[in-house]
Amino acid sequence: MKILIANRGEIARRIIRTAHRLGHQTVAVFADPDADAPFVGEATVAHRIGPAELSRSYLSIDRILDAAADAGATAVHPGYGFLSENAAFARAVAAAGLTWIGPRPEAVESMGSKIEARRLAEHAGVPIIPGYDASQGRSALAAAAGRIGFPVLVKAAAGGGGKGIRIVHDPEGFDAALDEAIGEAERSFGDRAMIVERFIQRPRHVEVQVVGDKHGNVVDLGTRECSVQRRYQKLLEEAPAPNLPDATREGLRESARKLAGAIGYDSAGTVEFLVDDETGDFFFLEMNTRLQVEHPVTEAVTGLDLVELQIRSAAGEELVLSQDDIALAGHSIEARINAEDPSQGFMPQTGTVTHLVVPDQVRWESAVEQGSVISPHYDAMIAKLIVEGPDRPTALRALADSLEHLVIGGVVTNAGFHRWLIDQAPVVGGRVTTRFLDDTDIPAARDITDAASVAAGLWSSERRTSAPTGPWHSLPDFSLTPDRPARQLFLQHLGGEVVAVRPDHSQARLAAGLVVGNQVAVNHDGTSETFVVLERSDHWGPASDEGHGHAGAIVSPFPAVVTEVKCQPGDAVEAGAVLVVIEAMKMLHSLRTHGPGVVADVRVSPGDQTESNQVLVTFEEESAT
Repeated sequence: MKILIANRGEIARRIIRTAHRLGHQTVAVFADPDADAPFVGEATVAHRIGPAELSRSYLSIDRILDAAADAGATAVHPGYGFLSENAAFARAVAAAGLTWIGPRPEAVESMGSKIEARRLAEHAGVPIIPGYDASQGRSALAAAAGRIGFPVLVKAAAGGGGKGIRIVHDPEGFDAALDEAIGEAERSFGDRAMIVERFIQRPRHVEVQVVGDKHGNVVDLGTRECSVQRRYQKLLEEAPAPNLPDATREGLRESARKLAGAIGYDSAGTVEFLVDDETGDFFFLEMNTRLQVEHPVTEAVTGLDLVELQIRSAAGEELVLSQDDIALAGHSIEARINAEDPSQGFMPQTGTVTHLVVPDQVRWESAVEQGSVISPHYDAMIAKLIVEGPDRPTALRALADSLEHLVIGGVVTNAGFHRWLIDQAPVVGGRVTTRFLDDTDIPAARDITDAASVAAGLWSSERRTSAPTGPWHSLPDFSLTPDRPARQLFLQHLGGEVVAVRPDHSQARLAAGLVVGNQVAVNHDGTSETFVVLERSDHWGPASDEGHGHAGAIVSPFPAVVTEVKCQPGDAVEAGAVLVVIEAMKMLHSLRTHGPGVVADVRVSPGDQTESNQVLVTFEEESAT
């Protein structure tokens, strides 16, 4: 086969790797921001399909099929996200005479609507969460929420990935939550349909991997725990799910096979459940008719290649494994490495990966390499770090060690957050609920002084061995007074702060770090910190950080696209009012007023690109916003 991968980033690289191992050729398709991305160069051939705008590139069925025709592709693998669960795309691929490496379109369609999926699950004898989807009228949905009892969950009937979901705690908040969920669902999936269902107070998110073929065979490959989430985005996953009662574990696996068999499932897919941590009861959540981001942990404990199974099933081959052949061994954990700042509310981050050191003995699935540019156009996930061990405690120790030796410079990531996370008691004990991060204080921004001292030591050690030229580089570490044993260096942190430190050579020898020119990145207690070593004359007059400059303005916290503007000059607004909605890395963010006031100037319109710290809306001088 010559397989076109209708996706990007780390999943494209993952599919390319297996396809090449099996002797198939591959076709990469790319939008303009990805022209120099690693996956483009790793495919057999690559074709440009359009600009950054998703509707004109990765979500354009016509452009992808044109690329397939131009490249002489014979098959299409959709990866995950984008068009992977689009039944129309699957049918278009088949109509073009190409092999679709995924489940048959009817299965995609039946599970694509959460409303239809709930009905099919119930018919198959799989427990479902009490809920309502019979009408899309606002009053009917609100009345259903009252009957079910607050808190309730309002969620999109289409799609996945945490988009279009809101928790509603009381009747007063229902309309606003419904509006936000509908708006996000329309942008993400082009579908306004909503479900209202009971909100389980202590839910665990547990899923079961299934694989089927075109001959009616279906097996499950065990459970995965995906309860560590923020805004319904998974952050840490593991296989198998720990601390499940035997009856719950077997019930989950049997239910997954029942549902997959009922819809004639013939590829790799995942059935997701909510498990009540207090009772062990479980309820069907949704079925993802595609490969999952977290599939490597299942591969680790089964020894199977899920992409290979997908390709073989699409080619009409029969599964060579029966359920009795599935053996689970050991434990595996995956940490999603996202370009975001946990200390700033997980704000998305952009920039260039200036340094990259990946520890040995890990599986590293990455969209980036050293020198890669992270843009605001796509998802925040840039890599996945996967470890395994004979048991869960060993796997946790391996993850801790790996996070302490991972260095990603130039861009703030959540790797240090993961290092903090896996020391928390619920994670160590394997009893995390999906509410854990909502109910836990995230560590504030770190003191960078110690990290700067280690970075200075590493830089000065490297300088001595590489002997660069220049008058300041030639100076030894010296002092004219006994209490100043080493020359002071001035380092500018990635965040802009300038610190004066003396090199810590003892710690630098033990640090995980990398020097690139006058930039140093070090791993300090699990967090990568990046510094620029300033020439000694530069520190006297560093550019002042002007900040926002508008205490009462609505300011874009990061590069984004404006999706909605809800005000105009002269409007009187209340405290907490949403005035602008922006989108960054496939997530919507509502920007609110800090207090009451009168709008003076609106500087953006829907569709505009914003920069970090850009002023979007200002207020009249006398306002108290």
